[in-house]
Amino acid sequence: MAVLITGIGELTTNEELGRLTDAALVIEGSKVVWVGPAADAPDADERVDVDGRAVLPGWVDSHTHLVFAGDRTAEFEARMAGKPYTAGGIATTVGATRAASDEELTANLLRHVHESVRQGTTCLETKTGYGLSVADEARSARIAASVVDEVTFLGAHLVPPGADAESYVDLVCGEMLDAVAENVRWADVFCETGAFDEAQSARVLKACAERGLGLRVHGNQLGEGPGVRLAVELGAASVDHCTYLSDADVEALAASETVATLLPACDLSTRQPLAPARRLLDAGATVALASNANPGSSYTTSMAFCVATAVLQMRMTIEEAVWAATAGGARALRRDDVGVLRPGARADVHVLDAPSVTHLAYRPGVPLTKMVWRAGDRVR
Repeated sequence: MAVLITGIGELTTNEELGRLTDAALVIEGSKVVWVGPAADAPDADERVDVDGRAVLPGWVDSHTHLVFAGDRTAEFEARMAGKPYTAGGIATTVGATRAASDEELTANLLRHVHESVRQGTTCLETKTGYGLSVADEARSARIAASVVDEVTFLGAHLVPPGADAESYVDLVCGEMLDAVAENVRWADVFCETGAFDEAQSARVLKACAERGLGLRVHGNQLGEGPGVRLAVELGAASVDHCTYLSDADVEALAASETVATLLPACDLSTRQPLAPARRLLDAGATVALASNANPGSSYTTSMAFCVATAVLQMRMTIEEAVWAATAGGARALRRDDVGVLRPGARADVHVLDAPSVTHLAYRPGVPLTKMVWRAGDRVR
């Protein structure tokens, strides 16, 4: 069944067509089949007039941690009172996640995914990493694979309390990797002080690459370190956080295909400096924005909040921020079928209750999502 979406006041395609006015598009099945001026639109089985509203691709949230149980409100309150952020709070979520049933973890994941979709997110990645045992990482991967678009193995999130770091890395690279491999496309490692050092991170990434997994890296969140360099050297699709970057880091990212995925909601929640988006963009690096939705350091699924923050506080233009939250996220996932609106792309369509994407930053905090199609199905 073909659906004509017409009366579009402003259409962001992220393709050569750019931002069109008085535009229309046609979706059929799960795909976009036509994009152009409303006056030239072909006939379709159904017509939806959006009455001058702005239309853009659905958000592509390329970094979340949504297979979890428990609550870390107390940790957040302590941080707001001045206690510094460290990676140690992850262990709290690990304990709660291990104690939860499959049904509880699945229900919580679905709740957050539905929350994301209602706000215009149509393609979503999530990670394991709150199990940190073979059995719990395996079930996290299985549960995630049944719900989200992209699943990442993050067994190397933290060394479990009481475990030996080198022995745990052996486990991640061996039995744990074997247990999750059928349900994941990506592997990640938290290359940071308090988590895994450069040598340990390289071991994990190389073992996962040998199994055919794509690579991602948590890097340079709490200070300058080897994360960016390691990600670029190993051809990782993205390095995420990028809060503290040396000139060499920026140059390496600009000269590579590794995407710098920035997580502004996390920077705000942990009271870290915001990542240097303008510096990266001016150097020619590819930048994505993602929510980092997780119960400890960034408990939001709002990509619109991330876009508004990027524009208002990180000196990105609205065009750059919207691209980073759609096509940039797709680049970070090495996908070309999402984050764009062109014939052949997945029909992920986000209609704003506003005439322009500029309103995402012009009216921060206002819920602007009016309609959403995901893979051709209207979900809002």
